[in-house]
Amino acid sequence: MEQRKIRAAITAIEAYLPDYILTNEELSRMVDTSDEWIVSRVGIHERRILKDKDKGMTYMAIKAVKTLMDKNGIEPGEIDGVICSTVTPDMVFPASAAIISNACGIKNALSFDMNVGCAGFIHAFKTASLYIESGFCKKMLVVSGEKMSSIIDYTDRNTCPLFGDGAAAVLLEPCADGNGLQDAILRSDGVGKEFLHMKAGGSLRPASIETVTAREHFVYQDGKNVFKWAVSKMADVSIEMMERHGLDPKKIYFLPHQANLRIIDAVGNRMGISPDRVLINIDKRANTSSATIPILIWDNKHNFLKGDDLILSSFGAGFAWGSLWVKWAVDCMK
Repeated sequence: MEQRKIRAAITAIEAYLPDYILTNEELSRMVDTSDEWIVSRVGIHERRILKDKDKGMTYMAIKAVKTLMDKNGIEPGEIDGVICSTVTPDMVFPASAAIISNACGIKNALSFDMNVGCAGFIHAFKTASLYIESGFCKKMLVVSGEKMSSIIDYTDRNTCPLFGDGAAAVLLEPCADGNGLQDAILRSDGVGKEFLHMKAGGSLRPASIETVTAREHFVYQDGKNVFKWAVSKMADVSIEMMERHGLDPKKIYFLPHQANLRIIDAVGNRMGISPDRVLINIDKRANTSSATIPILIWDNKHNFLKGDDLILSSFGAGFAWGSLWVKWAVDCMK
């Protein structure tokens, strides 16, 4: 009997979103903007914010991991690896993955962070899948979390409405029934450094009185160039994935990075996907960077049936972008 290929499949997922809701109306009292201006340009009505200054990204990630483990009866010793995708780690080092592992009692697993901007989750998913396909790991957690509010300038009307906070944890396990991660296209182009970055805080421009005074520790984004690249590149790799495998746009779910509703609509149209198959939560969640796609999966997990085809596509700083084709592996997600 022919042995079936081992693939990495999502067998459990949980998310954590802070309680505090920052509405467009409240933002309009902080900066020169309005609900109409924000909604018409990006489609966001509100976003979740972790207000406690004594809590970092890992607070949310740990909440998501513990909930996942408790709901699914997973013991810490069963976890072989933890990969955390984030651009807002608690600190430069140690890795947030190690902090998360320790807090959750995971003592003997490999753990490391990945920083691929908003495309972090799809890169981490593919990386974790290689450990599973090789047999090196049996159970791996991909944890994506962002406290974007910690690096957002709330005097900048162009960036402060866009981002929110949140975290999600995905359990990946071996699957031999044909479901799980089928294929991945991952790309990058360093030209994006000019258009989307945080100027200071690294070894090139360490934190100083000058960099803080110049407000260089916040996200900078050239919206027009990011929009142009995002629409083109997300659509290109998603269409390439569909054509490579003969996928019917009428029968797939498209789960795009939640950065801008106009980008999502433009990409969906180029792919020929019906709007009801393009999943969206940007109106309530905003852009949580690398956490957007796993939170989107979590929001929709009860709608997927075993064998459903999902196309995940993201675009972020670098520029880095990509697309994953995933066959949903479980009938009923807890």
